[in-house]
Amino acid sequence: MKVLKFGGTSVANSQNIKLVLDIVQNQAKQDQLIVVVSALSKVTDLLQLASQKAASTDESYKEIVAEIEQKHLNAVKELIPVSEQSSVLSHIKRIINHLETLLDGCFLLGELSNRTSDTILSFGELLSSYIIAEALKQNYKNSTYKDSRELIKTDNNFGKAAVNFKVTNELINKFYAANESQVILMPGFIASSVDGINTTLGRGGSDYTAAIMAGALDATDLEIWTDVNGMYTANPKIVKQAQPIASISYQEAMELSHFGAKVLFPPTIQPVLRKNIPIHIKNTFEPKAEGTYISAQSISNGQPVKGISHIENITLITLEGPGMIGVTGSSKRLFEVLSQEKINVIFITQASSEHSICIGILNEDAEAAEDAINKAFEIEILQHKIDPCIVEKNLCIIALVGENMKNHQGLSGKMFSTLGKNNVNIRAIAQGASERNISAVINQRDVKKALNTLHERFFEDNTKQLNLFVMGVGNVGEKFIDQINQQKKFLKENLKINLRVIALSNSRKMIFDEEGIDLKAWQSAIENGEPADQELFIKRVKDQNLRNSIFVDITANEGVSKTYEHFLRQSVAVVTCNKIACSSAFDNYKNLKNLSRRYNAPFLFETNVGAGLPIIDTVKNLVASGDKINKIQAVLSGSLNFIFNNFDKNNSFETVVKEAGVQGFTEPDPKIDLSGIDVARKILILIRESGYEMEIESIENESFLPAACMETVNNQDFFKSLVDHAAHFEGILAEANEKESRLKFVAQFEDGKASVGLQFIPKDHPFYNLEGKDNIVLFYTDRYVDQPLLIKGAGAGAAVTASGIFADVIRIGNV
Repeated sequence: MKVLKFGGTSVANSQNIKLVLDIVQNQAKQDQLIVVVSALSKVTDLLQLASQKAASTDESYKEIVAEIEQKHLNAVKELIPVSEQSSVLSHIKRIINHLETLLDGCFLLGELSNRTSDTILSFGELLSSYIIAEALKQNYKNSTYKDSRELIKTDNNFGKAAVNFKVTNELINKFYAANESQVILMPGFIASSVDGINTTLGRGGSDYTAAIMAGALDATDLEIWTDVNGMYTANPKIVKQAQPIASISYQEAMELSHFGAKVLFPPTIQPVLRKNIPIHIKNTFEPKAEGTYISAQSISNGQPVKGISHIENITLITLEGPGMIGVTGSSKRLFEVLSQEKINVIFITQASSEHSICIGILNEDAEAAEDAINKAFEIEILQHKIDPCIVEKNLCIIALVGENMKNHQGLSGKMFSTLGKNNVNIRAIAQGASERNISAVINQRDVKKALNTLHERFFEDNTKQLNLFVMGVGNVGEKFIDQINQQKKFLKENLKINLRVIALSNSRKMIFDEEGIDLKAWQSAIENGEPADQELFIKRVKDQNLRNSIFVDITANEGVSKTYEHFLRQSVAVVTCNKIACSSAFDNYKNLKNLSRRYNAPFLFETNVGAGLPIIDTVKNLVASGDKINKIQAVLSGSLNFIFNNFDKNNSFETVVKEAGVQGFTEPDPKIDLSGIDVARKILILIRESGYEMEIESIENESFLPAACMETVNNQDFFKSLVDHAAHFEGILAEANEKESRLKFVAQFEDGKASVGLQFIPKDHPFYNLEGKDNIVLFYTDRYVDQPLLIKGAGAGAAVTASGIFADVIRIGNV
């Protein structure tokens, strides 16, 4: 014999009820069944609302009753043939009339007792079970209806009555022995006291009804039919990657259900656990899905953690003070006062010093708990032996659950290090000696990030999801997005990195999509996006609070560079090709580096120097390994190198500069490159990364541009000035030819001094044969004295710069 329970979503409407009837009839071919049903979806909530409105003398309760009536009348008309409807509709009308009478009484008296509330709430199951039983009889005659109030007997603790199992088990067995029907259908949730008064079994009571029946009759199985494929590794509404758990132990199921896994009500397990009756959680809408099998044994399949769950709306109350140390009975007094106030303690932890004890309760109980505790310890507080209790609201408990966790070392370390890397602050920790559960209290705003981060760590084959917020989608930005789209599958399969672009912004428009922007259609999406707003962009990133968030700056905008601090303080990593921040005031540069360390948020800017070349990374490795950089010589502008490599008697200076812009080698304002300020910023960044303190003003900039060129205010005037001063540039070229040298814009650092400027490079110099847009850097260090460490390669261009940004993103993914 089996017991089947169908929840509110399974019987939400006539279409769903037909699925239930199919499942029942198919199973009845092989087994005798007891079928327990809940109220139609949302009806219990409507009954509760109607009773509250009636008790507060709000006549709108009548509208709610009308809605409830219509909902059930519709179900009858859609499930029962017209010829059979009359008696069923009459019965429904009588029940509704009884409900109206009770609510009218609440309205007239202006009150609602717990006893009356239980009676009113019972109408949901009474209505649904009667309709479903009548619908079943239409096609399956060997079935009967039984009112569970006649079988399940309780005390008079209205709202959450305690079952009298001795009486209840006798009544159930007596009824079952005398019944010959293949299917017995009955309402869940409702019962009656020994003296016949209506009671209810509390939240999730329909599960409990089914378990009571299964336990009393030694059923072979208890099946809980719901709207999901079993218990999940995490809440699938919060963690999209959550998967159903195939097998789980009673203890694991109780732990997970306590921590918010709502497919199972914790007391449900008790009656069947004693009899070792397995529970099978199944999906009414996917009956062939495997579901979750709950029994005495837990099959680990090598996975020590079975699930991650949480309880929201938690308040942490801390009682501390020297007057607690070595004083017996402090804990007893604390829990007694909470018990007297009927406040349930969900979480407990105490310091071994006995200086403090910390408890977690629901937010709704916080005020009452604070008043009661302070009153109970009033004398000690006045004597300054104990401090007034500390109350912290809007927290959340997260928990790792698994029967085999005790056999695996380091799980706590993995849990807390994973949360720490995403700057999830842990307020309290608790772990029992059984090691079946590791719980931590965190801020409620971090719950989504925490659950996804932990699920990623323990259930997704160590795949790390990186959430990118990209500002700047010009030439480089476009290449960057194309590279992500191209490599996304490779990264996931080979490096276990799952890249999602959550936001894109240019100077005019921006778009956000928490599920990830479609990179094949991003250009049309951004054209139809909302107006770009830097402050709103920052706020959205903060509010979404996603794990492994990375802000990617692909602009040359000073205003954008000033936002880095905001992101780092939110533990959002920053990847940038924008050189302004790292070449700004030294104090700002150091502050950003310090914030990166403090908030565990990487701040990477490899493309600031040399585009995709590993120049900054090399400097970091040299310094970290104990080497000292004494001298730097470099050609750091791919655009200037391209310009002077192509400037000859056949190509005017102005023509070559324009071509460099077309090729994407110069900034939108080419004066930034030609003025030398861009190179000055680059050498400054290398100097700072080498461990020296320097400001941009200390770098000597030997400009080769005439003053008139520098004073122009737009690109049109600038290019005109290049034509006007063509003789000046031709003169520089002629001097280089005369000296049999090549023109290179060189950056230098030695003995604490730095300079940038155009130089005549002789044939025997390493810079002489530097072609195209290439960069080259020579590092003279304590280890590289006679022969410098040389890095050479393409140092400009949208594709190589994008690849450098991409490499920084991958570095973060590999941390």
